[in-house]
Amino acid sequence: MKLLTPNSSLLTPKLALAPLAGVTTLAVREFFSDHGADLTHTEMISCAGLVRDNSKTFDMLRTSSRERDLIVQLFAPDEKILLAGAMKVREVCERFCGLGINMACPMPKITKNNCGAALLKSPATASAMVKALKSEFDLPVWVKIRKLERDIDTLNFVETLAAAGADNVCIHGRTAAQRYEGLADKNIVRLAAENFPGLISASGDVKTVEDIQNYFSFGCVCVMLARGAIANPFMFEEFHGKFRDNDERVEILIKFATRAKELSGEHKALVAMKRFAGGMLKFSQGSAEKRRLACTSTSLDEITKILRGNTSS
Repeated sequence: MKLLTPNSSLLTPKLALAPLAGVTTLAVREFFSDHGADLTHTEMISCAGLVRDNSKTFDMLRTSSRERDLIVQLFAPDEKILLAGAMKVREVCERFCGLGINMACPMPKITKNNCGAALLKSPATASAMVKALKSEFDLPVWVKIRKLERDIDTLNFVETLAAAGADNVCIHGRTAAQRYEGLADKNIVRLAAENFPGLISASGDVKTVEDIQNYFSFGCVCVMLARGAIANPFMFEEFHGKFRDNDERVEILIKFATRAKELSGEHKALVAMKRFAGGMLKFSQGSAEKRRLACTSTSLDEITKILRGNTSS
């Protein structure tokens, strides 16, 4: 086992791939590590599943040397289960340089078990969870939360996490009740960054390079791309001033599909390609028809032909 120790790079401004359930697989993390992301996250991993030795849960912990800084994001209802799961991570995960706690997921299947955004109502439990990881691991602890109904409540919750020892708090500017609807409140992120210098990361409505720049201008130490990275898989590179023509983008995504198939099989690789292709095809001629064909394709060979503009039989 190779356990990476904390490094100063985690304290410098970073552009990160946010944790996305069913999306941030190993192949996807490798892709974004190769194309501009300073930091990536695993999918949200169930500590209860790790404790039960669930093989599908452990499969989410596969890593490779191609990845850059990696945060393993965990979810649990309390500090005991969280710590038990984190210790399982330490036993099997080859590369990670920080642990994340999800206190942001608004979906009922998560919150009904007192996990995810349900923890926003339990600051004492949230504090205990951070303290448990800090006492056992010599690693940064990153917490992802959502805004609460009142700004003061959000700031108080961040203060609780900071006092417990959290190294980073990522704020998604929507409430749990909003889920993924409406606009993210960027003002609460700005307020938190002003009140807690060096602690705050941003998430929510990161759709353009300008959105990234605005969050950094608030004083955020990290900006996390989620749905924006799916809509434009090359936004990380564009932030760094690197732009590719459409043909090059296509060949890079096809290469990604080959790697995804190698790691997870054709079905999962095809699902990933459909996610990315929709955003990428908007830049090409006849994009609406290409997107339609891509979404209905049934094989990697078929979607490859669509991406290359060859739909003849």
